[in-house]
Amino acid sequence: MSAHARPLAEWLAAASDDELETLFRARGVRTDAGWQDFFDAAEALLDAGSLSRILPQLTTAEASALTHAAHGGDAGAERETLIALALLRPDGTTFAPVASAVLDRPAPAPVPETALSPSDQAASAHAAERAFTTVAAVADLLLLARENPLGLLSGGGISAGERKQLAENGIPADAVDPLVALAVDARLALADDRRLRTTTTAEEWLRSSAAARWSDLVSGFLRTLPRGIRTPAGGYLPPASWTFAHPWDAGWPERSAALGERARLLGLIADDGTEPMWAEPVRAGLAPDATALAELLPAEVDRIFLQNDLTAISPGPLAPALDVRLRAIAARESAAQASSYRFTGESIARALVSGETEESIIGFLEDLSLTGIPQPLRYLVAQTAQRHGLVRVSTDPETGRTRIESDDQTLIQAMAIDQGLRPLALAKHVDSLTTRVGRDTVYWALTDARYPATPVDEHGTVLTGDRYPLVEASTPEQPDHSILIAALRTRQGPDADAAWLDRELEAAVRARAVLQVTVGMPDGSTRDLLLEATGLGGGRLRGRDRAADVERTLPVSSIRSATVVAP
Repeated sequence: MSAHARPLAEWLAAASDDELETLFRARGVRTDAGWQDFFDAAEALLDAGSLSRILPQLTTAEASALTHAAHGGDAGAERETLIALALLRPDGTTFAPVASAVLDRPAPAPVPETALSPSDQAASAHAAERAFTTVAAVADLLLLARENPLGLLSGGGISAGERKQLAENGIPADAVDPLVALAVDARLALADDRRLRTTTTAEEWLRSSAAARWSDLVSGFLRTLPRGIRTPAGGYLPPASWTFAHPWDAGWPERSAALGERARLLGLIADDGTEPMWAEPVRAGLAPDATALAELLPAEVDRIFLQNDLTAISPGPLAPALDVRLRAIAARESAAQASSYRFTGESIARALVSGETEESIIGFLEDLSLTGIPQPLRYLVAQTAQRHGLVRVSTDPETGRTRIESDDQTLIQAMAIDQGLRPLALAKHVDSLTTRVGRDTVYWALTDARYPATPVDEHGTVLTGDRYPLVEASTPEQPDHSILIAALRTRQGPDADAAWLDRELEAAVRARAVLQVTVGMPDGSTRDLLLEATGLGGGRLRGRDRAADVERTLPVSSIRSATVVAP
C-alpha cells in the first residue's frame, strides 16, 4: 500500500455516486473490477498502466496544465477537470505517480493560432463536387453491404478481398476506410460478428435527397469527434490545429489525418485548406445546412431512357429513392452524373424475391421511362416472373426437413446430380428432394446456382425477405458501474483511519519492511518503536524491535500510526 493512494481513497469515499460514475467511465474502469474497497480503487487509478491509458486522452490544455502542476505550479482553468479525472488532489497538487508519469513525457507544444479563409468560387465548386461524390459512394457501399455484408479483419478493417470487390464496383481501395468510418459514425452501418452490415436507419437514408444524406453524414461526423477538437458549442476547431489536439497520444497524428480526410470528403475543407461557406456554421456548432451546397450540385432527375439492349440510361443523377428501387431490379453498370443500368434475369428474379411482382415492375418502369418499355424488356420481365416459383422450397411440418418441389421434373433431376449442391446432401423423395439443411440456406444455395427457386410456407404461400436482415442502429451503451460503486460503499466502513492502517500493515508484512510505529500506552502516552514487520493476524502485529533486538507483538488497536522507513 503506497502512501500517496490514501488521499485519493478518501476523496473517492467522499465523492457522490454520479462523480464516481463519471470518473470510472472516463478512466475506462471495468464494471466487474475486483476492488475490495476504495483503497484498492485508489491504487488502481494511480497504477502506471491506468495512467498510461488516460494521459493520451488529455487535450493540449489539460496536458499543459497537468505538466505545470507536476512542476509545482497551478493547473488554472483545467484544475477541476483534472481533479475529476483523479489526476490531481482536491487541493490542486499532483499525486506522486502522476507527477512521475507526466515528467517522463515531453511538454506539450503550444497550439498555433490558425485562421480559416473562405473558399473562392472554384474551390467551393470542387468541394461541393467531392461532397456529392462522397455521398454517392457511401450509398454504393451501403447497397453492396446490404446485399452481401462485408468481411472484417480482427482489427476491424475491411479485408483485402472485400476491397478488391468494392474497387470492381467503383469504390477506390484508398477511399474504403474513410467511407466506412462515415457510414458507421452516422449509424448507417455497424460491425456485427466480423461483418459490416447495414442498419435500419440506412434504409431511410438511402431514399433521402443528396442534401439530406450529406447533412446526416456531417451530423454523424460531428457527433463522434474527439474531445480535443470539439468546441463547447458543439462545433470543432480549425482543422489545421487538429494535429496538436492530443499531444501525448502516439497514434493521434495518424488519427487526426484520417479525421481531416473525412472532413475533406464531406466538403467541410477545400483542397487548398480554405473553408466553403456551408462549413463555417457547422464549425461554429450549428446544425448542418446543405442549402448553399445544394446550389452547386447537379440537379436530380426522375426519368430515364430504357433501351432495346436491356439497359437504362439516366440523363443525370437519378433521385435517390428511384435509384435505390431501380438498382433492386437492375444492376448498375456505370456511376456518373449519367449512370447506366442493365436488366438481367437474375436481377429481376432478385426483385421478385424481395417482394416485387411483374405488375409492380412494369408499372414502376412505365412511370420512370421517357421512352416507354421496349419489347425485349417486357418479355424478360414476363419470362422471369413466369419461371419465378417453378422451384418451391419449404419446410415439411412433420419431419422438419427442407423439401424442394417443382412441376418440372427435369429441374428436380438436374438438382439431384448437380455437384455444386452436394454440400446440401439432397435425397430423392417421391417427386421431390429433401435435406436436413435449413430452408433459407437451401433457397439461397439454389438461387446462387441460378435455379428459379422461391421460398414458401407449409401452405404454399410465397415468402419474401432479404438474405441478410438489417440490424437495428442503436446508441452505444455506456458502462454502468452502479453495482461496483454500491459494493465499494458497503465496504467503506466507519473508521477510514483504521482501515488504512490495516492495509499499510499488511503491505509492510508482505514486503518485510521496517516501520516507525507509534504505540499508545495505557497511561495515555505514546512510544515510538522501529519494528521489522514479520506477521499480522488475530488483531496483532509481530516484528523484531531493531533497537532492543527482541521480538514484539503489538495489538493493532494500540497502534496510532505506522510509517515505512526507507532502507
